[in-house]
Amino acid sequence: PRYVGEEKFLENSTMANTWPPNDCDLISAGDTAWILVSCALVLLMTPGLAFFYGGLVHRTSVLTIIMQCFISMGVTSIVWVVIGFSLAFGEDAGGVIGS
Repeated sequence: PRYVGEEKFLENSTMANTWPPNDCDLISAGDTAWILVSCALVLLMTPGLAFFYGGLVHRTSVLTIIMQCFISMGVTSIVWVVIGFSLAFGEDAGGVIGS
């Protein structure tokens, strides 16, 4: 068997055509909620990191450091939308990149 529990599904001929399950069957509310909470925590981390870095520099450079942190978060978000999403969820490339 290639998958855990594959024998059980292959025993019943009516379920043999549905294994492995579709991607729609794999979406759960718990997983989605965890991803949203994780994203919110990362977004809350950015101001904390900005203030931390701001405390390490001279008084005249605090605003510059804070703006650099927020701009880097914006650039990272854009790069994820343009490149990262397709790498993570696009076509499979040798089992390393993609879904």
